[in-house]
Amino acid sequence: MKQGKTNAMRLLDKEKIEYEMLTYTADDGKIDGVSVAQKIGREKGIVYKTLISQGASKAYYVFVIPVEDELDLKKAAKAVGEKKIEMIPVKDITAVSGYIRGGCSPVGMKKAYPTVIDESAQALEVIIVSGGKIGVQIELTVADLARATKASFAGVAIS
Repeated sequence: MKQGKTNAMRLLDKEKIEYEMLTYTADDGKIDGVSVAQKIGREKGIVYKTLISQGASKAYYVFVIPVEDELDLKKAAKAVGEKKIEMIPVKDITAVSGYIRGGCSPVGMKKAYPTVIDESAQALEVIIVSGGKIGVQIELTVADLARATKASFAGVAIS
């Protein structure tokens, strides 16, 4: 099945960043990160999910954390210099990011939001994140993901 390029891939191509596209079927409705890791045959420890939050200042922030973890809102707020942050409602994901729930890539959102990758990724060589639509993941080096998203690293996930 031929997949077209997503915004995330076009942006990576433009930046001359190498990545591998991994595809899976979502016919069974299982699009959570752990299921996706199994479907693409990769270790779940290198598969990360993209979460969008909003701070007390009304600014949006993107967090990239391991699929099995939860976002620690207090640590996340501290990492971006906010008093507090909360997750945006699912219904707002497309309006804010340009992507749909389950296909939200940290690369190529509508706007370049401040992005924080959980510090656990610094121990990895490669990381897998959504490619920008359900059924598509992209694998690239952690350094390249950080460069493409202008991300910082902080301990923001709770296992």
